[in-house]
Amino acid sequence: MKAVQARVTGRVQGVSFRWYTQEQAQRLGVTGWVRNEPDGSVLLHAEGEDDAVDALVAWCRTGPSMARVADVAVREAAPSDATSFDVAY
Repeated sequence: MKAVQARVTGRVQGVSFRWYTQEQAQRLGVTGWVRNEPDGSVLLHAEGEDDAVDALVAWCRTGPSMARVADVAVREAAPSDATSFDVAY
């Protein structure tokens, strides 16, 4: 099991990034959350099987078609034992 926090920068707000991230996480069986940050970035916490978390982070490097991702900064995080993947508002 793996848990990470990732900050996605670029044009990632106002392009349904959170919704598509939730969709991808659910498809991959990853739990956690995703939210917009005041600085214009998107922050997410993802946990699950190593390959699934890695696949979600890899997807974030491109994101949905309207997004323009500049960077994805990833760091290890403590597991939160989340049972779903939620969009935080």
